[in-house]
Amino acid sequence: MIIPIDKPVGWTSFQVVNKLKWHIRHLTGVKKFKIGHAGTLDPLASGLLLVCVGKATKQIEQLQAGVKEYSGTMVLGATTPCYDLERAIDAYYPYEHITPEAIEQARQQFIGEIEQVPPIFSAVKVNGQRAYQSAREGEEVAVAAKKVSIYGFGIERVYRRDSSSSISSSSSISSISSISSMTSHLYRNPQGAVPEGLPLIDFHVICSKGTYIRSLARDMGEALGSGAFLSALRRERIGDYTIDNAIKLEDIEQVITVDNPDFKMLIEAN
Repeated sequence: MIIPIDKPVGWTSFQVVNKLKWHIRHLTGVKKFKIGHAGTLDPLASGLLLVCVGKATKQIEQLQAGVKEYSGTMVLGATTPCYDLERAIDAYYPYEHITPEAIEQARQQFIGEIEQVPPIFSAVKVNGQRAYQSAREGEEVAVAAKKVSIYGFGIERVYRRDSSSSISSSSSISSISSISSMTSHLYRNPQGAVPEGLPLIDFHVICSKGTYIRSLARDMGEALGSGAFLSALRRERIGDYTIDNAIKLEDIEQVITVDNPDFKMLIEAN
């Protein structure tokens, strides 16, 4: 059984799997069964998480290889060590020189097969240990670049928070009215926040397995002669599965019941 879940911001993928495991145990009385997910979502990201139960766990590798689709927001003019809001801003950069034409030229650099360096705050293994474990202990981590494919990368809007105007083709980012402070539902007690005044880009990405959207934001900032980090991310598709058919966590008890035909098959398989 493959269960598409709409993971909320603030939950780890592991926590979602544990919630489902507890619910299935409660319904069936079965204590031992296989369960796992097909592709981690960062705690600060929301969206589609495929949880595989029973015999479906054999499909995890195949599901992970599927094309991914994301929507999100990146902030220009600053960086964080983890490339998102889990850590505080570590540096500011000029952004007044950035024009819509520059953004378009930078965007085109990331279409097709590219080399990308994963974040040090990631699950990539370095010398047998997860990179984020070493990074959170303050150790220096050198993560090797790898090839990934970006099939589509669209810029939907360039703006400042609470501004009704996007940037026109003849203006620079610095000409837009300033944004107000941003409120977000953040992971645990993140140290980062989006300062007032920095411009934001709403984007849409279709990509291969192994692509880090946080790294794409960082690289986009560098291509623009500035800095950038991710302030929001939502996964909308994995292969043939879309967020439209995903179950919200608060609805699990109502949807996954003993009357569900797929769930009955799961019970019988155990």
